[in-house]
Amino acid sequence: MGGSLFKKVTIVGLGLIGGSLGMALKRRRLVGRVVGLSRHAATIRQAKRRRAIDEGTTDARLAVRDADLVVLAAPVDVIARDGARLAAWMRDGGILTDVGSTKAQIVRTLERAMPRRVAFVGAHPLAGSEQRGIAAARADLFDGSVCVLTPTSRTSRPALARVRRLWAALAERVIAVSPPAHDRLLAEASHLPHLLAFALSAAASPAALAIAPRSFLEATRVAKSDPDLWDDIFLSNHEALLHALDQFDERCRQARSLLVRGERRGLFRFLRHAQALRRRLPG
Repeated sequence: MGGSLFKKVTIVGLGLIGGSLGMALKRRRLVGRVVGLSRHAATIRQAKRRRAIDEGTTDARLAVRDADLVVLAAPVDVIARDGARLAAWMRDGGILTDVGSTKAQIVRTLERAMPRRVAFVGAHPLAGSEQRGIAAARADLFDGSVCVLTPTSRTSRPALARVRRLWAALAERVIAVSPPAHDRLLAEASHLPHLLAFALSAAASPAALAIAPRSFLEATRVAKSDPDLWDDIFLSNHEALLHALDQFDERCRQARSLLVRGERRGLFRFLRHAQALRRRLPG
C-alpha cells in the first residue's frame, strides 16, 4: 500500500505494543515513515535494530511536530497526561490515538484537553502477551486480533475512519463501542481473568506449585505479566472490575452450593453450560 494511510506515524512508547505496531506498519508498508519516541536512547537503538521504527528520538516536540498520526503506547496511568502535552505540539489536522487497556477516563480527559486543530480517537487492540518491552515485540502480534475503537459524539468522523482503516489492515476485526461499554466488556473478558490468574498463583500452596500440571500453568500464564502494568489497569477500571468480580463470585457460590449438597446432576449442568459457552470461542 506504500504509505497510503499516513505519511508519518509517531509511536510514543516502544514496548511490546508500540514496538509490534511499528513492525507491523513497516512490514505491510502502510505508512511512509515510523518515528519512535522513548525516554531511553538505548530503547530507540534497539527498536531501530529490530526494524520497529525508521528513526527515533527522546525529544517529544521533535517527534510529533509534523506527524499525521501520533499513537500513545504508554502505560494507562500516563496516557492522558502525555497526550495532553503532546497535542499542543502537533500540526493542524493531526490525529492522536492510543492503545490503552482502559478507556472511559482516558477518553474523557483527552477530549477535554485537545486543541480544536487535533482530533483524538480512542483505540485498544486486544493483543499482547505476559512479556513486556521492545525485546518481546513482533510483527505478527495483531494477526487474528480484534481492535476496539471508542468514539463519542465529539469524535471527528474523518479521523475515526482513518484510524479504522489502519487497524483494519492489521487486525482481523475492528469494532466500535462507547468508552464505558469498552471498560465493562474488558473487565469481564481481560481484566478479571488476569486478576484471577494472579489470585490462583497466590492461593496455591508451595507443595501444589511444585507439582503444578500443565492445566495450572495454562490457567495462570498471564500471572507472569508485569504487576507494575496491571495494577494501573485494575485501578483505572476498578468499578467495572468490581462488578465483574461480583458476577464471578455469584457463579462460584453457585458451584460451591452444588458441591456442598452433592448435587451431581446440577453440577453436571453447570459444567456443561460453561463448556458450551467456551466451545463457541476460537482456539
